[in-house]
Amino acid sequence: MSQAKVSQEGLMNVLLGPHVSEKSARVAESSNQFVFRVRRDAKKPDIKAAVELMFEVKVADVNVVNVGGKQKRFGQRQGQRQDFKKAYVRLAPGQTIDLTGAEA
Repeated sequence: MSQAKVSQEGLMNVLLGPHVSEKSARVAESSNQFVFRVRRDAKKPDIKAAVELMFEVKVADVNVVNVGGKQKRFGQRQGQRQDFKKAYVRLAPGQTIDLTGAEA
């Protein structure tokens, strides 16, 4: 995703899905932020453009976090969950995203 201009098809593949957790619900209520899992090679401008394209909202700010996978045991074997990147997307005042899919 390092190209200057990314196609609309490429932008549709940037967001992998919403990241649902207690913290993501708390920041959604308090500071109009939404949390998404994104591709590991996605950059902030790509994420901003993808959210604006897919949800038709105005994005004010994007912060990204690289999350390391947890160490886990599978029987006697040691393993590790996959690393991932998540994006905290702050929307402009008055904007919102309905992630429940319910029609209004």
